Amino acid sequence: MTPKGVIIQSSTYSVKETIDRIQHFLQQQGVTIYARIDQQSELNNAGLHIPPMEFIMFGKPKAGGPLMIDNPLAALDLPLKIIAWGDPQQKVWLAYNDAAYIRERYDLPEAISAPLNLEPIVTKALE
Repeated sequence: MTPKGVIIQSSTYSVKETIDRIQHFLQQQGVTIYARIDQQSELNNAGLHIPPMEFIMFGKPKAGGPLMIDNPLAALDLPLKIIAWGDPQQKVWLAYNDAAYIRERYDLPEAISAPLNLEPIVTKALE
């Protein structure tokens, strides 16, 4: 089941390499990386075990700022996030919010909401 407003796709890279590639691409574009969390490691520290899972949180204030000015509640979905995880069959997946869903959720104008579209970023980073 795919939750409403979430895009899920597979990656041909490991979880770590998937997030490495996305992070590298974002940094080349001048995007700020706010956090990168190795969820597997964090859960292992708590005595819980899961397959590899990493999370990255990022943004560009000049791009996200107009969204929050238009509707401060949009900050609930900003900064942007991507998560990558491995499943029991050793397949790697990544997920992120669908730009159209966020735009509709906060009634944001299309003219300022283009930065919400992560699909081109993910596609280029994982080429």
